[in-house]
Amino acid sequence: MNTFDRLRRGITTASSAETRALAAELATALPVNSTLALHGDMGVGKTTFVQGLAHGLGIKENVTSPTFAIYSVYRGETQRLIHLDAYRLENEHQLDDLLLDEFLIPPYCLAVEWPEKTGLWLPKNALHLTLSIENGDRHTLRLS
Repeated sequence: MNTFDRLRRGITTASSAETRALAAELATALPVNSTLALHGDMGVGKTTFVQGLAHGLGIKENVTSPTFAIYSVYRGETQRLIHLDAYRLENEHQLDDLLLDEFLIPPYCLAVEWPEKTGLWLPKNALHLTLSIENGDRHTLRLS
């Protein structure tokens, strides 16, 4: 069973390291120019997931939450990663002012935290991944 099928069924990880490893595995299977919409409450592990994604894309830089910068751009071995944290956005129209389209030059992977704040801005073919906490310290990830 491939990574996408496993994620559609739901995968539970027992640690941050397992979540990062799963994301790194997914990074190698993602088509070029993918958008990942990361859903879940604050503290559920969205940035941890993006850190693993970055590792899988060959990014050596330290990946942190871009909450105050709103987005960060990282250059990987084969493509760039754009990490958008839309938490502080009030509406999708603010995305135009960020000039994000200037960085969506193929090949890229766009990871969006708080995608519900982006309105209709996300591409229709975005992959939606929901992260949740189970039993205090276990995380479940499900692709829809």
